[in-house]
Amino acid sequence: MIINLVKQEGAYHFQAENESGSKINIDASPAIGGTNQGPRPMELLIMGLGGCSGIDILSILRKQKIEPDGFSIHISAEREKDATPSLFTEIHVRFTLKGDIDSGKVERAAQLSMDKYCSVAKTLEKTAKITYSVVIEK
Repeated sequence: MIINLVKQEGAYHFQAENESGSKINIDASPAIGGTNQGPRPMELLIMGLGGCSGIDILSILRKQKIEPDGFSIHISAEREKDATPSLFTEIHVRFTLKGDIDSGKVERAAQLSMDKYCSVAKTLEKTAKITYSVVIEK
């Protein structure tokens, strides 16, 4: 994996690009001189957790011929107070799926993702307690 970052206008604004040409802006908090030109690095890490687990869950469900009518992920995360570095300590991921879906299959897919397949979750669990919940809306 190769990622390139190039500083843009602003004190801490970078544009990151992956090998396939996809780009994302990254910036720091205005409290330290950032200009809100993109998510902060730690926010990107949590976004990665959502993307990783979401891809896993959809992949597992699709192998069972299950296609939700909608799927969203809400993540709340807490970091160490007054620490440098300030690592994540608690993370809760709420998966909300829409449709006539067997809740047991969704629960199992979420468990497999969070406990076995999601590389981001496996990385973060070394310092943070990660919990998750599943909501099914008809």
